Amino acid sequence: MKTLLTYYLLLINTIALAQPNITGSWQAGTDENLMVMIVADKFYSVAVYNQKDKSYIGTYGGTFRIEKNEFIYLNEFNTFNKEDIGVENRTTFQLAGNNFKLGSTKIVWDFKKLDDGKPGQLAGAWLITGRVTGNGMQTMTPGARKTMKILSGTRFQWIAYNSETKEFSGTGGGTYTTENGKYTETIEVFSRDNNRVGAKLEFDFSFVDGNWRHSGKSSAGQPIDEIWTQRQKLGI
Repeated sequence: MKTLLTYYLLLINTIALAQPNITGSWQAGTDENLMVMIVADKFYSVAVYNQKDKSYIGTYGGTFRIEKNEFIYLNEFNTFNKEDIGVENRTTFQLAGNNFKLGSTKIVWDFKKLDDGKPGQLAGAWLITGRVTGNGMQTMTPGARKTMKILSGTRFQWIAYNSETKEFSGTGGGTYTTENGKYTETIEVFSRDNNRVGAKLEFDFSFVDGNWRHSGKSSAGQPIDEIWTQRQKLGI
């Protein structure tokens, strides 16, 4: 019996290890058409922008899974094609070391690894669940309308959208660091105002009951104090 149990555990571990793991951040394209993908848990986002002239091009993302040589995804937002939202799609997937390829014979994107999600106290997909206003902390219940922030070990992207109405409100992203209770963003792309590209924003951060408390000033100089909760924890 003990031998059978040991064999079973080894088999489960072998299967788990065999599953492709693309957690972290990845980059494809050139400075004129740069694509940065962040993958955390079962969620992903892609920001497309021109790094030379600081212009925002578009974004898409949602949930995904990998089966054999297929990347199967269900987008929750897509500024390139709204009709794609909520429709399951499949595309060819190939992983080789620090590179993976997505696409058909017509278009193939070759992604190169930027990081594997480590180090990353904040790595994961988060939804905003609270905000301090003049009336104190106001709780928020994410539904079809979401503000998601997805982070790898070094990259971040936030996206505000409604997956039912297919409305897109905005996005921004870039690199970040965490040190001595300070979370610092360097903006590389911002859909609402490319003049803010290159700005560094510093926030205080801490964990409260497993949630992320985030306070400081926005890129517009407005004070913010927010609570973010892991999507996995919320089961959304």
